[in-house]
Amino acid sequence: MKEEVKDQKDQKGQKENKKIKKTKFFKDDKIKNSKKIENTDKFNKEKSKNIKEEKTKELKKNIEKSENLVQGADKKEKVERFYTVVGVMFDITKKRYYFEAVNKDEVYRKGDKVIVDTIRGQEVGIIYTPPIELSEKHLVLPLKPVIKKASEEEIKRYDSLRKEALEAENICKEKIIKHKLPMKLISTEYTFDKTKLIFYFTAEGRIDFRELVKELATIFRLRIELRQIGVRDEARILGDIGVCGRELCCRTFINKFNSVSIKMARDQGLVINPSKISGVCGRLLCCINYEYTQYEEALRKFPAINQLVGTPKGEGKVVSISPLNGFLYVDVFKVGITKFDIEEIKYNRKEAKKLKKETEKAPEDLEHKELEEE
Repeated sequence: MKEEVKDQKDQKGQKENKKIKKTKFFKDDKIKNSKKIENTDKFNKEKSKNIKEEKTKELKKNIEKSENLVQGADKKEKVERFYTVVGVMFDITKKRYYFEAVNKDEVYRKGDKVIVDTIRGQEVGIIYTPPIELSEKHLVLPLKPVIKKASEEEIKRYDSLRKEALEAENICKEKIIKHKLPMKLISTEYTFDKTKLIFYFTAEGRIDFRELVKELATIFRLRIELRQIGVRDEARILGDIGVCGRELCCRTFINKFNSVSIKMARDQGLVINPSKISGVCGRLLCCINYEYTQYEEALRKFPAINQLVGTPKGEGKVVSISPLNGFLYVDVFKVGITKFDIEEIKYNRKEAKKLKKETEKAPEDLEHKELEEE
């Protein structure tokens, strides 16, 4: 009996062991299968990512190709356009603009009076440049047209308006004195259709001229405009002879005033003396700007003034520079002031930049800062 019980227990133990082994086996299989699934998922994800990246790259390439084709087509279509234009100057303000010569059968000569279309209506202008062909790059589009040549009647009317404007100017001057306004009347003009009367004046600051406008409106019974201008515009309107002995540049050909600084004058070796570097308007001469770009380029190769440099004859201090001629004067120790070509000089470029920046903030320049004002 005891042996039979043992056999039954052994059989039960064997069965349980088999069950445990089976469960372990199934668990291992499940783990292996799950790992396989994870690996396949990762692989599929990576694959899909790569496919997406390739597709996006292809799309980008196609878009770039299409853009290049469009740009190429635009370039072919956008042929540079040329316009037949005439240069027209307005007599009072001396401002110059290009107008399109629409009627090509008409002969326009320098000095002819023409009727042109402007923002404030039809005006009379004087031709200063006969018809020429210019590309759209050199023009401000859209162009206003030249309507026609001014007839004798229109010229007479224009001259009579000029005379009336002078009378209006005298009346306005009297009223300015009456109202005790700190302003200087420069010029007066009527629009060609005689709907507006414009007074050009200069003043140091803003002026409350409302009462003056009301009084002028009751006298002339039309629209009144008081337009404040700068001292440069004043010089252009009034005109004068410059220090060079010629008529002012602003009156003859300058249309837009570019900024001029004392640094420009200093870089060109000019003495910072207001009487020598300022014009009739009391501001810096416009001609200082003409050659400055050449000086600016040439000065990049040169050391700063008072900088220590190396020369074939020894070390010395830079005394003066002639950038356009390509030489400079150096005060060499125990030798004296000597002329050298820029190729013979050795110097520290970083130090030169620092010294040049310091000279820009010189106290002399700050004293004459008012000369730079427009």
